[in-house]
Amino acid sequence: MPTVGVKRDLLFKALGKTYTDDEFQKFCFEFGLELDEVTTEKQMITKEQGLVEAAKDASEEIIYRIDIPANRYDLLCLEGLVMGLQVFMGKIKFPRFTKVGPVGKGVAPQKLIVTKATAQIRPFAVAAVLRDITFTKDSYDSFIDLQDKLHQNICRKRTLVAIGTHDLDKLQGPFTFDAKPPKDIRFVPLNQEKAMTGDELMEFYSTHAQLKTYLPIIRDSPVYPVIYDANGVVLSLPPIINGDHSKITLQTKNVFIECTATDLTKARIVLDTLVCMFSTHCAKQFTVEYCEVVSASGETKQYPDLAFRKETISVAETNAYIGLNESAEKMAYLLNRLLPTKQTAPDTLEVEVPPTRHDILHACDIYEDVAIGYGYNRIPKTLPAKMHIAKQYPLNKLTEQLREQIAQAGFTEGLTFTLCSRDDIATKMNAQIDQIPAVHIANPKTLEFQVVRTTLIPGLLKTLAANRKMPLPLKLFEVSDVVLADSKSEVGAKNERRVCAINCNKTAGFEVVHGLLDRVMQLLEVPWDRQTGYYLQACDDPAYFPGRCASVLYKGAAIGRIGVLHPTVLQAFELTTPCSVVEFNMEYFV
Repeated sequence: MPTVGVKRDLLFKALGKTYTDDEFQKFCFEFGLELDEVTTEKQMITKEQGLVEAAKDASEEIIYRIDIPANRYDLLCLEGLVMGLQVFMGKIKFPRFTKVGPVGKGVAPQKLIVTKATAQIRPFAVAAVLRDITFTKDSYDSFIDLQDKLHQNICRKRTLVAIGTHDLDKLQGPFTFDAKPPKDIRFVPLNQEKAMTGDELMEFYSTHAQLKTYLPIIRDSPVYPVIYDANGVVLSLPPIINGDHSKITLQTKNVFIECTATDLTKARIVLDTLVCMFSTHCAKQFTVEYCEVVSASGETKQYPDLAFRKETISVAETNAYIGLNESAEKMAYLLNRLLPTKQTAPDTLEVEVPPTRHDILHACDIYEDVAIGYGYNRIPKTLPAKMHIAKQYPLNKLTEQLREQIAQAGFTEGLTFTLCSRDDIATKMNAQIDQIPAVHIANPKTLEFQVVRTTLIPGLLKTLAANRKMPLPLKLFEVSDVVLADSKSEVGAKNERRVCAINCNKTAGFEVVHGLLDRVMQLLEVPWDRQTGYYLQACDDPAYFPGRCASVLYKGAAIGRIGVLHPTVLQAFELTTPCSVVEFNMEYFV
């Protein structure tokens, strides 16, 4: 869920009303938002960096940090937030966003030509112009911040869409979106003074705090996407950086916006959102000058779309879903607080979905807006129409029962992280990571959290290492899920509930974990039998001491391992005392 920081005084001025913090928090809740924090820029810097000195010149103006639903791209900036809240309060009607042609007789619209070479790297592009716009320092910062929020959210860190904004008065159309070898691209990047080739640019930004994240998107490609104007001036190298020549400033009056993408639908949503939010600062409010985009196939289309589509909903169905009993007239009034709505029949409402609300995909999304307009706290509480007898999920019930019994057997429960490093489940366990069905994190923040655990053993060994000063023996257990990659599963992975117990003492104490296994099986009423129960069978596993490892088999199927851990495994986890361990899948007994 994205968090947007807006200046309190600026927000109240735009809303035309002043609130206390508690009043605004309640107002946000009514609108479906949450006021996460009341802070200042100085407090945020101090909190993030832990240095009072670094924040000494920061502003102490009050900032509201508001949690925004991830699908509400229109609320990710002050302009969109104010627009939504004013419509909700009934101060204004929902704006009519329109696309217009260029001003002046015989003036052709700006054109963006997409070449066939872009198909190798980033095949789609859309564009628009914000004409006669007036920026202030606050609106300029909001404009940049919205782009960043969209990049992190719907654009998936620029992998799907990259936004470029340029001062149109410094450029000459038509524009060309091409893909060229990096050595053939040369321009001065934003806020730099020296011209660089594509290769030099990659090297230069490889240590940049923000931009280094985006370099892998195109670095290994034989061609890089690039946008030129009619004079051969480079506008941008998406998705990395814009050119310095066309950078926008507070004095910019006409903004050319281009979005290059691997997903055309996402690009259209991003462009619609950006131009709708900031057309409020244009001389002719809520109007956007369209651009013609010529695709690689030669087809010409106008962007942005700015399409208002109509949806119809049944009043009776809406009442039934939410639990209300409102008339069509009252429901239309409630819905008009969020979307343009009119009654077309005794039981039918016609809702106009604006280009800012790409989150509305189904009638249920409109029902949600009805509930917001009515007020979630006001929805009457009712008993279900049918009686249902609830019961605990069998796997969870058995988990709770086993946790209690293992604790009574003298073991202390641990609760370890679900994520771990690749070394924890591979190198430290004497295994190769490519031979383990692990689910990898695409963009791990730290080396400690790179994969989802495939075994509970590393977590318990880390717990032992952190408690080495405690008197021996140390007996720990955990009953939790591991995740294994599974191509047959719908999502490509599956959860598996396991029981794991470790005994750490001056001697390995294999009999201790063997006794626990026998006790658990006794509780589960599983006999020691090769055909109908469980038994042990010697096996080799590099994580265990040679000749001291066995598979736990249930009705002939291997469900886990028991044995004495290998000294190299213990050394890798900084342990010096022997450990015996048992781990098995408990889902067979549900």
